[in-house]
Amino acid sequence: MNPYGPVAIFLAVALVFATAFSVIPGQLARRKPNPTKSEAYECGVEPTSDVSGRFPVRFYLVAMLFVIFDVEAASFYPWAVQMHALRVYGLLEMIVFVVVLGIGYAYVWRKGGFAWR
Repeated sequence: MNPYGPVAIFLAVALVFATAFSVIPGQLARRKPNPTKSEAYECGVEPTSDVSGRFPVRFYLVAMLFVIFDVEAASFYPWAVQMHALRVYGLLEMIVFVVVLGIGYAYVWRKGGFAWR
């Protein structure tokens, strides 16, 4: 058997299940159109402005904060598990990683991303 056979089978099964879980509920659901259901949901508040336009910089700062802390938290655990095997090289690589994340953290701090007004 080709060594990529199991991978192809896994991908085919995943594609079939993903398609089935996406299509079948839409076919089985009851359709009761209602003008209220068709409105855009804005936390119970009527929309007052057009959505087109630029997002404020604050939106990107919050997104950057999430990425910085999420990537940091997700990367420290595998490193800590393999720290003994990685030795000094792994430590130096993690220091570089933390410095790069620190630069992003400093940028957000400088732009006022932590000042929740």
